[in-house]
Amino acid sequence: MAQPAWQDPAPLPLDTAPVPEYGGGSLADLLPTLAAGQEVPGFSAVIPELAPADRNCVFLIDGLGWEQITAHPDEAPFLHSLLPTSRGGTGRPITAGFPSTTATSLASVGTGLPPGEHGLAGYTALNPETGELMNQLRWQPWTPPKAWQPYPTVFRLADAAGVHTAQVSAPTFERTPLTKVALSGGSFLGRLSGEDRMDVAAQRLAAGDRSLVYTYYSEVDGKGHRFGVDSDAWRGQLMYVDGLARRLAEQLPPRSALYITADHGMIDIPFDEQSRIDFDEDWELRAGVSLLGGEGRARHVYAVPGAQADVLAVWREVLGEQFWVAGRDEAIAAGWFGPRIDERVYGRIGDVVAAAHDDVIITASVNEPNESAMAGVHGSLTPVEQLVPLLEVRS
Repeated sequence: MAQPAWQDPAPLPLDTAPVPEYGGGSLADLLPTLAAGQEVPGFSAVIPELAPADRNCVFLIDGLGWEQITAHPDEAPFLHSLLPTSRGGTGRPITAGFPSTTATSLASVGTGLPPGEHGLAGYTALNPETGELMNQLRWQPWTPPKAWQPYPTVFRLADAAGVHTAQVSAPTFERTPLTKVALSGGSFLGRLSGEDRMDVAAQRLAAGDRSLVYTYYSEVDGKGHRFGVDSDAWRGQLMYVDGLARRLAEQLPPRSALYITADHGMIDIPFDEQSRIDFDEDWELRAGVSLLGGEGRARHVYAVPGAQADVLAVWREVLGEQFWVAGRDEAIAAGWFGPRIDERVYGRIGDVVAAAHDDVIITASVNEPNESAMAGVHGSLTPVEQLVPLLEVRS
């Protein structure tokens, strides 16, 4: 039956939100599958399409989602040619996890756990013990890393099992708390240039009969945030990283598998009032809210005590046509953060969780001026943000 013109449109049903493919096709499932193929105790091959290899290398390109590769065959001819190899030759992507943001995704990759267990459930999230917002990318304010994320990384467990394990990345990341909780184990080799990282990754891969090597490149994401994924600057970075991927693939030692993936995709949002809803200027959205966490397309909203139901009702009424707006328990029940939620993680999730459906973000011009000025963004459950490649080259 058609809805009467005078009746307000209904909010987006939560069951229409795409749920990450935890347990068989997400970033959290990659390293456990590779480790299982290398006979590391305690792991099983949860991405069944992947064949075991003695030497595995993961090249994670920050911000380069599946849809960005498919849309740019001229700028990324090598990566585009590998699309049929994705996910074990099925030609399919995997999913990032929610929120589709760097800190969350890197923790999922390194621990082999969904966000509800490793606990880095957003760009910023409430620390229930202090009442402050914790920026999980920059690790501000300082929080004891092991208490925040207590699980061992797959790298540590693989290294303990005799697998030659290494991370090759920018030197600045060597001692960061995020690296410690998400990617530590084995040796860290800092290299400034992308070319050096590819060369060293290939060398480390050849250094053991069983090897697990991780390398990373960030500037595709950096240019996307600053200029957007429809910019010449972003396309230039895509061309550069396409060459890096080819360089690494051409150096693989025998019995190797290279997996090229990403932590999330990205979407450009216009700079207009309809597309950028400013929380700091909107009295309705601010009412009853003590803290605004997350990021523009994946918000954790923390209510003052007793106001949770009212905040949920208002956010759903104001934003429900453009965002999937869920209460904490609804988002958990829907599986957004994974099949299980650790007790220590429960309070980090917002009383209200808002995930963008349309091409729109919730900015905070006063409290988040830098983030509010970004042209390209990510974080939500939409395919352009969620779907990431799992391209494969074997030797």
